[in-house]
Amino acid sequence: MKIVLAYSGGLDTSVILKWLQETYSAEVVTFTADIGQGEEVEPARAKAEAMGVSDIFIEDLTEEFVADFVFPMFRANTLYEGEYLLGTSIARPLISKRLVEIAEQTGADAIAHGATGKGNDQVRFELGAYALNPNIKVIAPWRDWDFKSREDMMDFAEKHQIPVDFSSGGKSPYSMDANLLHISYEGGGLEDPWHAPGEDMWRWSVSPESAPDQAQEIVLRFENGDAVALDGEPLTPGRMLKRLNEIAGAHGIGRSDLVENRYVGMKSRGCYETPGGTVLLKAHRAMESVTLDRELAHLKDSLMPRYAEIVYNGYWWSPERLALQALIDESQRYVNGEVRLKLFKGQVSVVGRRSESDSLYDEDVVTFEDDQGAYDQGDATGFIRLNALRLRIGAKKGRKLL
Repeated sequence: MKIVLAYSGGLDTSVILKWLQETYSAEVVTFTADIGQGEEVEPARAKAEAMGVSDIFIEDLTEEFVADFVFPMFRANTLYEGEYLLGTSIARPLISKRLVEIAEQTGADAIAHGATGKGNDQVRFELGAYALNPNIKVIAPWRDWDFKSREDMMDFAEKHQIPVDFSSGGKSPYSMDANLLHISYEGGGLEDPWHAPGEDMWRWSVSPESAPDQAQEIVLRFENGDAVALDGEPLTPGRMLKRLNEIAGAHGIGRSDLVENRYVGMKSRGCYETPGGTVLLKAHRAMESVTLDRELAHLKDSLMPRYAEIVYNGYWWSPERLALQALIDESQRYVNGEVRLKLFKGQVSVVGRRSESDSLYDEDVVTFEDDQGAYDQGDATGFIRLNALRLRIGAKKGRKLL
C-alpha cells in the first residue's frame, strides 16, 4: 500500500508517518507545502529521509495560494461570522488538491492528514479530496489510533527514535497555524474565553500602543478586483500580500480575538493575525464603492455570508461555491482604480479612492452646488409618492404600526 501524507516534519506528522508505516505496512510519500508560513520547509526532507521515505515532495505554492485561493475569496469581501478572514480555511483546498494530484502521480492508494477529530480541518481536507477524486481513500490517524495524549505520542517517538525536537524550552503554549494570509493561535490559556492573550503571543504585529506615532499612507491599485500594485510598484499576488503583511504589521493592524462556531458543532476561541488581509479587505470595499452598481453591490453583500460559510465548512470545490465565484468574478470586471489608505496604531482608514474609467461616482449629480440640470430634484416627489403608496394604503385601512 502507498499513502501520501501531508507532512510538516513536526512531532504529530512524524509520529503519523511511522504509525502509517507500521499499521498499514505502507510505503509513505510525504508532501510538504510552503504557503508562506514563514518557516523553512526544506528540513522536512532530511527528517523524512531518516524515516525511510524515498518519494518526498516539497513545493513552494505561495503564488498559487494567493492568486487562485486568497484573491478570489477577497473579491467577495469574505468574513465568517462578521470577523474571521478565513486564513486557515482557505489554505486547505490547495493542500487537498496537491495531495490528490500527488497520489495520482505516484500511484498511491490513499492520502493521510494530521487534523484532529475535533476540528474543522479534517472536514476541509476530506471534502476537498473526495470532490476531486471520489475514489480516494482518506486516512485520519487522530480518529483511528489509541494515543490519548501528546505524552503518548512523545513516548512513541522516543521508542521508535523518530527525529523530532522534544525540548519544550521556548516553545509556544498555543496551537499555531500560519500561511501568508494569517497566523492563528488556539489552545493553552486561550481555551478560557475570559483570558486575555499575552503580548508575547503575537508574532506578526506590534501592539497598537507600540506602533509608530506617525501615520503611513499607501496607495493600492486594483485591476478586476485584485490588488496589482503598491505605491506604483507592480507586484505578484504573493509579493503583494507579503509586503502588506510587513507594512500593516508594523502599525499594529490585523489582530482579532473571537469565539467562532466550528462546523463540527462546538464553539472555539481563537486569536488571529491577518495584517495584509485586513488592509486588502478595507481597500477592496473602497474600490467597489465607486465602481460597483448599487444593486450588484447589495447582492454581493447579501451572498457573502453564505460564501463565507461555504469556504469555512470546506466546500471550496463544491458546485455552489463555483457558481457563486462566477457571479463574484463577473462583478469585478469594472473594479479598477486606486485606493489611498492611512495606517495608524492598529487602524486602517480609507482617505481616497479613484477610478479613471470605471467610476460611477458623478460629481455633477451629487454636488450641493449648481448641478447645471444634471439632476431634477422635482423627480423625487413622484418617486417618494410611489414608494409610499403601500404604506399609505395600509394606514388608511387602519393597520396600526405602533
